[in-house]
Amino acid sequence: MKYETILFDLDGTLTDPGVGITNSVAYALLKFGITVPERKALYRFIGPPLIESFKEFYGFSGDDARLALKYYREYFTSSGMFENTVYPQVPEMLEALKRAGKRLIVATSKPEPFSEEILKHFGLYGFFEKVAGSTLDETRTEKADVISYALDCCGIKPSGSAVMVGDRSHDVLGAKKNGLPCIGVLFGYGSHEELTDAGACLIAEDVPSLQKELIL
Repeated sequence: MKYETILFDLDGTLTDPGVGITNSVAYALLKFGITVPERKALYRFIGPPLIESFKEFYGFSGDDARLALKYYREYFTSSGMFENTVYPQVPEMLEALKRAGKRLIVATSKPEPFSEEILKHFGLYGFFEKVAGSTLDETRTEKADVISYALDCCGIKPSGSAVMVGDRSHDVLGAKKNGLPCIGVLFGYGSHEELTDAGACLIAEDVPSLQKELIL
């Protein structure tokens, strides 16, 4: 399939934010007297909207989830944002896609200002036509809404020439709601089963295989 426009998730797709996100969640939970013994127990927070994750995984009320998000951002903005690494070969892939004339966009559930700052910090910002993220006031957090916003901002109508790339089921389902196919990647935080059950059109095991599919 020849894709002209490619929307990328950020966390778990372009960068590995595991340390920063889990440290931020652990900091927030500790404010409620909750200690988490293993970092891996918090990996499920990577990708989905945070308020919903605090509700789903720890049974927080709406008010407590919003307070937890406030605490999360205290740590994230001071330290956690850059406790992050770019996946190997991602810059080379983005460079190759740009040379091939592809339109590249970021569509992430992470707040837009934080996403822009992270991409600038790691030298990736210039590859993208638009960085579309969630809002700090939580009025745009669902992945389907972020993707819709990205498409609107760039004047893109869903068609066979646009595709989403992400590592979690909400990337696939958000793309589907906007009439886009989604390629799932296995070097992030979602499993093969999670991505295929959600309806990913293709699964890429690593960055080179993803690049091969996107550059066709």
